[in-house]
Amino acid sequence: MAQSGTANRLDRRKARTRAALIAAGRTLLTTRDPAEVSIQEITDAADVGFGSFYNHFASKQELFETAVAEVVEEHGAMLDEVTAALGDPAEVFAASVRLTARFPKTQPEMAKIIERVGPGYLTAPTGLAPRALRDLQHAKDVGRFAFGDPQVTIACAGGAVLGVIHLGLLQPEPAAIDHAADELAANLLRMLGLPGDEASEIAARPLPAAG
Repeated sequence: MAQSGTANRLDRRKARTRAALIAAGRTLLTTRDPAEVSIQEITDAADVGFGSFYNHFASKQELFETAVAEVVEEHGAMLDEVTAALGDPAEVFAASVRLTARFPKTQPEMAKIIERVGPGYLTAPTGLAPRALRDLQHAKDVGRFAFGDPQVTIACAGGAVLGVIHLGLLQPEPAAIDHAADELAANLLRMLGLPGDEASEIAARPLPAAG
């Protein structure tokens, strides 16, 4: 029993150290080029010993990749949860765009990491990209959207979202961020085949609460 209790404490300590390193990686990604960050800076930011780093990660690249993967998965899971009650696939897509484009205001850490990762964020094998493909295909299957190659569609829509996030980080005025996010969603709905008036109406609907 004593050995089991000791093992559990060690496991919890390891988990806390790993979580602290990932959190430090996320924070550093918001302000620094990963290539310029040393492992000493990472462990200092995490408030753990230098040697602890290699108990969890083989390199700083692995740490930053893990931090990005965590953000990608959190982002996708959040959108799934927030849009779960919406019945119209077009509104699901629009709400996801509007919420994501508001990240400079609502989730500034995520917004900065998304901007740093850039287009690679749109092709990650887990998290947002597969969910976006799923939602777009469903909307097409039920006749709400019209598009050709889904990967090209993701590139077009995702590139526009990245651009609006960049604008929001440059000019972090809340009302301007909201306006840009809603206008972006309406424009993308038109690109996907919805009439202009309907696209504008969907992009102006009340957003489901996030978190």
